[in-house]
Amino acid sequence: APLVAVGVAAGATALFRLPVERIRVDGLLDAVRPPGGDDWARLVDLGMLGTVLALALIASAESLFSAAAVDRMHQGRRTDYDKELIAQGAGNTVCGALGALPMTAVIVRSSANVHAGARTKASRVLHGLWLLLFVAALPGALGAIPVAALAGVLVHAGFKLVPLRVLVPLWRGHRGEAVVLGVTAVTVVATSLFEGVLVGLLLAVAKTAWDISHVHVETVEGPGVLVVRVTGNATFLRLPELLDALEALPADRKVELELSGLRHTDHACAAELEGWAAQREARQVEGRAGARRGEEDGRREGALSSAP
Repeated sequence: APLVAVGVAAGATALFRLPVERIRVDGLLDAVRPPGGDDWARLVDLGMLGTVLALALIASAESLFSAAAVDRMHQGRRTDYDKELIAQGAGNTVCGALGALPMTAVIVRSSANVHAGARTKASRVLHGLWLLLFVAALPGALGAIPVAALAGVLVHAGFKLVPLRVLVPLWRGHRGEAVVLGVTAVTVVATSLFEGVLVGLLLAVAKTAWDISHVHVETVEGPGVLVVRVTGNATFLRLPELLDALEALPADRKVELELSGLRHTDHACAAELEGWAAQREARQVEGRAGARRGEEDGRREGALSSAP
C-alpha cells in the first residue's frame, strides 16, 4: 500500500504538473566529497568536537532504541548491542571519509522489514543494496517522487508504531515517563529528530536523577522498640529531608535503624547517619545517667527527711 501510494502521488504530480518539491538525486560520484585539509583542521575546534560528540550520542541512542523496539516485534534472534554500535561506528567512519551524512538505525525502515516478513539480518543489507541500486540505476524515477509523499509514508509508518493502548495506563502509572514521551514527540514534530531526541534524552536523565534521589522513611512500632526503615537512595540531595525525619523521632524511645532497603548511600549520607546514631546514643546514655542521679538524689533527700 505505501508503494502504491507513492506511485499514485508521483503519477498525479507529473500528470497535472503540480509545482511540488521532488527528491533530488545527484550522481554517486558527484556526491563523494572526501574532507580536505581545512576540514581536518576543524577537528581541533571545540565547537566542532561538541557537535561530533552530540551526533555520536544521538545516533547511538537512536540505534539502540530502534533495535530494542524491533526486538519486541519478532521472536527471532535478539540484537547484540555491542556489535550494533561497532558496526555503526565503522560505517560512520566510512561515511565521513566519503563526505556523506552520518548513518544510524531508523525504526521505520526496520519495522518495514519486519512487517514484510524478514527473518534474518540480511534484510538490512539488502535494504541498503536496493537503495544503492535505485540511486545508481534509476535516479530519474526517484526524482519523480514528491517529498510530501515520502513524508506521508514516514508519518503513516511512525503512527503505526505508537502504542495507543498503553498511553492511558502509562499516564496513570508512570506520569513522568508519559511527560518525557509527550515532550519528545512534540519537539520532534516542531523542530527536528535531532533536537527531539536530544530533549528526550535530557529529560530522561533529569527524571532518572530525580527518581534515584528519593528516600523514604517509615516508622513501625515494634516490641519495646521503634523500628525506622529507610528505603530508596540516600544521597546528599535528600540529606536535609532524611535528617529532619530522624530528628522528629521521640527522644525517649529506643530506636532501631534499618537500612537494608537502601539501594545506594553516598559518603555524605553515610557519615551523617553514623553521626546521628552516635549523638542519639550519647543523648540516651546521658539521659539514663541523669535519671539515675535524680533517683539517687531523691533517695538521699528521703533518707535525710526521715532521720530524727
